[in-house]
Amino acid sequence: MFQPNNKIIIITAPSGAGKTSITHFLLKEFPQLAFSISVATRNRRENEVEGKDYYFITEEDFTRKVQHNEFVEWEMVYEGKYYGTLKSELERIWNNGQVPVLDIDVKGAIHVQQQFPDTTLSIFVEPPSVDELKRRLSSRGTETEETLQARVNKASYEISFKHHFHKIILNDNLEKACKQAKEVIQQFLFGA
Repeated sequence: MFQPNNKIIIITAPSGAGKTSITHFLLKEFPQLAFSISVATRNRRENEVEGKDYYFITEEDFTRKVQHNEFVEWEMVYEGKYYGTLKSELERIWNNGQVPVLDIDVKGAIHVQQQFPDTTLSIFVEPPSVDELKRRLSSRGTETEETLQARVNKASYEISFKHHFHKIILNDNLEKACKQAKEVIQQFLFGA
């Protein structure tokens, strides 16, 4: 199952900070990386693909998986919306000879890092400001005023945990942030 030398890369950030864009960039740059597909109980968005972006399951199925200790980490990220990383997903990637990249929320990231302190690289993607984050989230067109405010409030809270992670990358310019993330990953995977 879990070997002591199995590496994990965590990309975490408040919603809208750019972690998914940076994750996609890294996956293209490094063939030895594989995206760890999270489980989610929320509804699938129009552009999302089951089994590629997330494994979408019911809250009841999620609860059953929690009871059977199938998650490395899980959280109720927003009211009634659960997300988690399956142990079987990490094993699938490791068995394939690759390093899992987890694009997960801040609490989940801290939890995984605590379980694998010697083999994890964690990167916190910081937005330029909470106002810019609100603008980015608003421009997605996927949020109501209520959910937008909940995400912004949560983001302020999550930013306060940034020093718990190995590397903080300020995403005021996506190209620059991607380049910095690439350098950090290169060091983690190959040493130089």
